[in-house]
Amino acid sequence: MKMSRRDFLKWCTASAVALGITSVDLNKLEEIVLAAETAPNIIWLQGSGCSGCSISMLNAVENTTIDNFLINKVNMKYHHNLMAAAGALAISALDLAVLENKGNFILVIEGAIPTYNNGTHCILTERNGQPWTMLSAVKELAANAKYVIAAGTCSAYGGVPKAGINITGIKTVKEVAYGMTMNPIINLPGCPVHPLTLTKTIIDLYLYGMPKIDSEGRPTEFYSSSVHQKCPRRGTSSASVLGAPGCYKNCGCKGPQTNNNCPSRKWNNGVNWCIDGGHQCIGCGGKDFPQTPIYKFL
Repeated sequence: MKMSRRDFLKWCTASAVALGITSVDLNKLEEIVLAAETAPNIIWLQGSGCSGCSISMLNAVENTTIDNFLINKVNMKYHHNLMAAAGALAISALDLAVLENKGNFILVIEGAIPTYNNGTHCILTERNGQPWTMLSAVKELAANAKYVIAAGTCSAYGGVPKAGINITGIKTVKEVAYGMTMNPIINLPGCPVHPLTLTKTIIDLYLYGMPKIDSEGRPTEFYSSSVHQKCPRRGTSSASVLGAPGCYKNCGCKGPQTNNNCPSRKWNNGVNWCIDGGHQCIGCGGKDFPQTPIYKFL
């Protein structure tokens, strides 16, 4: 049985009388439920990848925690790993979300898109008795979404799935959905994308609309400068080995060629990041990751 949030609140009010729940508790519940009712609707697809960007989102702690994000900020209508429903019930929830929110939902795409052999190397589910591929899903849903976000390097640039000889015909979201979307595709590269970059982009889309993006579709708020520009080791003497003091440019550091906000945001709520951990930037947010060698041997 489908129940709206407002019907749910009516049911809660009647139950509260019987259970002796205070008005303070009930008002708090109403605040949560009604806030979510007007929040942006999200459909999240997962293609060829490791689910690392979903895991990154679950580690959100800056500006919002993941529970606050999912309960109070957004309506996550479909997410293969996070939703309780499975099988036909999950797909019916997705179909209903598209029907009720056509042209007014945010499509988040994690992972790259196999296109060889009509995309049969990445099948999301069975639909109407036929395999529903990631390729078909992206084409169908991108055309009906208000905003499309390519979350992570795999969806934005191809990433690890596209590396090597690419026998499954991996393509990016832009390559598959170009010209089909209402607004430009928003690329959030990173392996994985930083949780703040992802959650703030989604919330800002709801509050302010399209962000200012660069020529590669990346929000300038997060990708306006290279890692090297804000690196604390910039201008120091060159280190000969990783872990030693100094700049890692002679160790294969890709900070000068990679735009990302790692130096200012860091990871795990600002605890650390690659360079502070004694490692060079591997360029995980760049177009060539991981096509070019990560290490440079002297």
